[in-house]
Amino acid sequence: MAVRVDLNLSLDGVVMPEGRTSENPMGEDWGRLVEHYAATRTFRERVLHDTTGSGTAGVDDRYAAAYFQGIGAEIMGAGMFGLHAHPDDPGWRGWWGDEPPFQVPVLVLTHEERPPIDFANGTRFEFLSASPEVLPRAQALAGDADVRIGGGAGVARAFLAAGLVDRLHVAIAPVVLGRGGRLWDDLRDFDRDYAVTSEVAESGVLHISFAR
Repeated sequence: MAVRVDLNLSLDGVVMPEGRTSENPMGEDWGRLVEHYAATRTFRERVLHDTTGSGTAGVDDRYAAAYFQGIGAEIMGAGMFGLHAHPDDPGWRGWWGDEPPFQVPVLVLTHEERPPIDFANGTRFEFLSASPEVLPRAQALAGDADVRIGGGAGVARAFLAAGLVDRLHVAIAPVVLGRGGRLWDDLRDFDRDYAVTSEVAESGVLHISFAR
């Protein structure tokens, strides 16, 4: 059982672009960070439910497929679930429609009390306050499988800073954003505790993996 994180970054380390609006709830440059991922066959099938086999099938797709493999539970922040964009909608069920791609229990960290949401494909959203018990709860739900820290940036940084992450994968897109929330600030020497490997995809994206 491992604790895993997968993130998309710019060349200057931005993981959360600025300029969030109702039209761009993840920030105006979010599409530039995830363009390679959204083009993959895995994304199109798992997230968009496109079973035609369209999409890229190279290095980016291999990492996209690995993102979903071996996961038994996920932890995410309220922003990733979308509560910041729909704060007054008690019926909000996330960005993903009736078939969220997770297919496992997902613990959403929020101060708002909400009942759990169950989907037919095995996804279950539970809403919990951030506390030291969150990770043990996720590990109990995951059993022998891994726990993924899905984001957003603040949640991922907190787990990284606490030394709780066993495997980190970052996909560095060849773009410079110049502003936004950065991943590496205050994580000096983080890499010293990990074996580091890297691979360049056909898209020009650099995939770097940190593993204990």
